Amino acid sequence: MIKILFFFARKIKSALRKLMKKYYNFRVKITARAVGDHLKVNFYSNVSKNTILGNNVNFNGMSISGGGQVRIGNNFHSGKECLMITQIHNYDHGDKIPYDDTYICKDVLIKDNVWLGSRVVILGGVTIGEGAIIQAGSVVVSDIPDYAIAGGHPAKVFKYRDKEHYDKLKHAEKFH
Repeated sequence: MIKILFFFARKIKSALRKLMKKYYNFRVKITARAVGDHLKVNFYSNVSKNTILGNNVNFNGMSISGGGQVRIGNNFHSGKECLMITQIHNYDHGDKIPYDDTYICKDVLIKDNVWLGSRVVILGGVTIGEGAIIQAGSVVVSDIPDYAIAGGHPAKVFKYRDKEHYDKLKHAEKFH
């Protein structure tokens, strides 16, 4: 009897998980300014109305907030609990301390084939180059070049991808 109950519990959990993925996809699609083909949202994610997504974008728990534009290219993958913040408080030129009621918005550009590890934070004003990989737990505060592998607080480039191999896979259209 207990085996039967566990069997049905797993079936219900699986069905609920599929339903939640559909809901997460729907939320992102109706909120983002533009969404390409084959969006896949596996865990709760929210995006701003200034978000533009390319094709084959995969979120595993993404939060995009602020008034700046976020443009994500094709074949993007994120780990769990990633965060992009595109606005900051006006602390330098405001009329109050520590900050006033105005915001400074900065855009984020993420080029094609980028992979973010879990819990990556990206601040406004950043461009992440094509094919870049950002190590889990990193805070990206400045641009990351094409094919770079970066990590840390703040994120620094510590290695580059094998460009010849990357180009071979790209030309063969071998995307995950």
